Amino acid sequence: MNETVTVDEAIAKGHRMVNYPVMIIMFGILGLCFYLGIQKILPTWIFPVGFGLAFVLAWLYWSVMNTKWRLWAFENVRNVNELKKRAVQEKLIWADNSLFEKTEIRSSADREKWTSLQNKFTKDDLFIDDITIANETIIFYSKGKNYIEMVIMLGCFAFGIYLIIKSDSYILGSILSVVGAYFGYKEYKEATNTEPQIIINDKGIKTISTEFYQWSAIENEEVIIEGSGKYTHYYLTYEHPEGSEHLQIDDFDTDQKSLNKLLILYRGRSKKKNNYR
Repeated sequence: MNETVTVDEAIAKGHRMVNYPVMIIMFGILGLCFYLGIQKILPTWIFPVGFGLAFVLAWLYWSVMNTKWRLWAFENVRNVNELKKRAVQEKLIWADNSLFEKTEIRSSADREKWTSLQNKFTKDDLFIDDITIANETIIFYSKGKNYIEMVIMLGCFAFGIYLIIKSDSYILGSILSVVGAYFGYKEYKEATNTEPQIIINDKGIKTISTEFYQWSAIENEEVIIEGSGKYTHYYLTYEHPEGSEHLQIDDFDTDQKSLNKLLILYRGRSKKKNNYR
């Protein structure tokens, strides 16, 4: 067994091997059907048929290639517990025993190999430090994200005023101007907020809404996704002695992947320093 592939390398290959082709299949078939329908080469009923065909072929590809990636990755990566957690977080695989996980297509040889790989999960992951990461990371609101959103909201406000003055569209104009003004001000307040939102190091975590807790008192820390499409949001979650944290990080100067890696890194440093499980 050649365990020389890093978790990052395996995840990157998974996206290239599984997720990106799935997106190409889906949007490629939909785009082709739309084009053929618009050009009247095919009748308009091709649209729903194309959507169904795109979904079926994309899912069939995922079901086969996901199994191939899964077996390759978990055979060649040493830290399989971290790999599994990261793969679920980044939508490469589904959680164990979920309905979608059961749709993976596996031959009897695939199932036998996956069963043999389960022994690797009984071993603790090896901690590999990243010396490029500072002893402490402080996360703030992202000025860039919030200023861009502020400009968009002010544009809505200006358009609303225009509708009121020039088009006599009082209702729509009033709604746009009020919404634009409110959220524009909100984004401005966040962009100019210099207070740390998350402080994380090898001792523990403190957030804007939760006091500091040591790693030994924290469980199940990760960044999760809630919602879908334009309503997708990311949250830092963990359990602590007084309850749990559920902090939205969309407007912070970090993202799901980066923060999840920091959580793993700083907990690993804490374990190494304090020698606890």
